[in-house]
Amino acid sequence: MSLGPIMLDVVGTELTSEDIRRLQHPLVGGVILFKRNYENNAQLDALTASIHAVRQPPLLIAVDHEGGRVQRFREGFTKIPPMREFGKIWDVNPKKAKELATEAGWILAAELRAHGIDFSFTPVLDMDYGDSLVIGDRAFHLKPQAINDLAFALMQGLKKGGMAAVGKHFPGHGFVVADSHVSMPVDDREFDQIAQNDMQPFRMLIDDGIQAIMPAHVIYSKVDDQPAGFSPKWLQKVLRERLGFNGVIFSDDLSMEAATAGGDVTTRALTALNAGCDMVLLCNQPEMADELLVNLKWTISAQSIARLARMHGQKHPPSLDKLHETAEFVKAVHQVAQVGVVEGELFA
Repeated sequence: MSLGPIMLDVVGTELTSEDIRRLQHPLVGGVILFKRNYENNAQLDALTASIHAVRQPPLLIAVDHEGGRVQRFREGFTKIPPMREFGKIWDVNPKKAKELATEAGWILAAELRAHGIDFSFTPVLDMDYGDSLVIGDRAFHLKPQAINDLAFALMQGLKKGGMAAVGKHFPGHGFVVADSHVSMPVDDREFDQIAQNDMQPFRMLIDDGIQAIMPAHVIYSKVDDQPAGFSPKWLQKVLRERLGFNGVIFSDDLSMEAATAGGDVTTRALTALNAGCDMVLLCNQPEMADELLVNLKWTISAQSIARLARMHGQKHPPSLDKLHETAEFVKAVHQVAQVGVVEGELFA
């Protein structure tokens, strides 16, 4: 059974019979984990092993684990600072900032891979205009070059830890104030203004080989009346054709408020898939997930299957114990732990 085009969540810290029933459905291809799915390291190991055992090839397992306030697993994991902290260091010492971003990416990936998680939805490539309610300190910087430098460094660290990178939120969520989790943000700038600013980090990271991208649940009203994640103009004309991106396109969560304008959940999923998404996410709505699995009619393309297969984490990652026996890893953890604490004196 090949991977399907839907990523779902699971209810708790171990799989229920209902979870297993959903995960065995041919339309499912992945699982996203949340804070509620984590109790401790041993429990997480058991949960990811049971998810991978549900079917072959194993389902993808993902998590939003960016650092700062978006870090789902905390106890037993290294605390990753918000990405803005690396941007602050870049202003003073770009070389040091890039080294630290690489170390943060390595730690993030290695610890998640040690627990059977394939990838994290990171890095955020949005520009830090200082106004966005949902992006805030998740963004590296306002300058595209700083974002590219730091995101590329983080991506190299993720790769060292055995993990692919997912850039978000295309073509840029940083300019709008509204939070797409609870409302529908509208960005009324001209296409050229977005292309010359917010899209630049995406363009540069695509040229650098980023493996996956997540579009924003934002309407760019001068370009299309659909949010980017439901828009063939954005996903096919701009992202695929103009920018030459050939990796995975993941939708943002279809249960978010900004997605509800797309109709019922099946209509939303179909619109996103037809627009160009390879995989759609549906989180925190088990009944809606059942509705989608019953009603969606979609044959995933061979191209999407191949793209998704590349998101599996590197095989046989080192265990957490092995990592902590490595002097290089322990040094990296110590260095990253200092970020945001005393950067003014440490990295000047």
